[in-house]
Amino acid sequence: MSAEVSTDEAAPPAEKKSKLTNAQKARIERNLAKAQKLREAKLVSHPFKDLASNKEGGYHPEAALSQGSSVIKVQGTKYIDSGGGFLLEQPVLPTASGLAGPNNSGEEAPPILDDAIAIPVQYEECLECGDMFADSYLFNNFGHSVCDKCRDKDDRYALITRTEAKAEYLLKDCDFDKREPKLRYISRKNPHNVRWGEMKLYLHLQIHQRALEVWGSEEELVRQHESREDRREEGKARKYNKKMKQLRMEVRSSIYTKKTHEVHEHEFGPDTYNEEEDTYTHNCLTCPYSETYEKM
Repeated sequence: MSAEVSTDEAAPPAEKKSKLTNAQKARIERNLAKAQKLREAKLVSHPFKDLASNKEGGYHPEAALSQGSSVIKVQGTKYIDSGGGFLLEQPVLPTASGLAGPNNSGEEAPPILDDAIAIPVQYEECLECGDMFADSYLFNNFGHSVCDKCRDKDDRYALITRTEAKAEYLLKDCDFDKREPKLRYISRKNPHNVRWGEMKLYLHLQIHQRALEVWGSEEELVRQHESREDRREEGKARKYNKKMKQLRMEVRSSIYTKKTHEVHEHEFGPDTYNEEEDTYTHNCLTCPYSETYEKM
């Protein structure tokens, strides 16, 4: 009897459950889909998300940054907020198609950044302190064997734009791109206007060495600067003299035009009487003009 009573007491709550109508189910599905889209819209896509989810490739150093970090854009350049108080520039990762090449729109895809350290690790000797290092900013970007500790000591390893280098060291485009070894550079967005072309930044030390290769010595470079400055001054003087000469000609021509177009006033001499026609004639003393008239 106790078992039957317990089953009878448990049965009524099952009957009280209300069934959802088709309209209510459709409304719930629409709300779930809408919430899912809002959630996906708020998420920031991270470049290392695929690396973090890929377990077959093993541990990747950038994969750890995908947890709790985001991508921000500063003056057209994307940076990764590492959460440690500094920003990392976003590298270009290989796409699903593999090698970088022209995409469907015909534009050339950005090159793949290969920043992996070779295994076994190849150590380089620092030219400043003599210590061995496996990775450094100057060596990776410019091929200059200086460790990061020595790079931050002074401004010897400052960067210079291509335009400033051409003006300061009188170099041509062929000295950058065709003369061996070709100078390496890094590209950055123009800080004055992000819509302008990217700046090419070179290592100032390498630019100075290339200028010595082109001109032979610093004295020759100074003489080239002085000769170009003299030619520039001569050009300015010639241009000034030409403008002054043109201005003088304009002034003189205006005076000449005023004199030639000035109204002539006749100065007549004594009258001559013609008895046959009963007229008088007088001639101008300064020009061949003559006038005949009758007296009343």
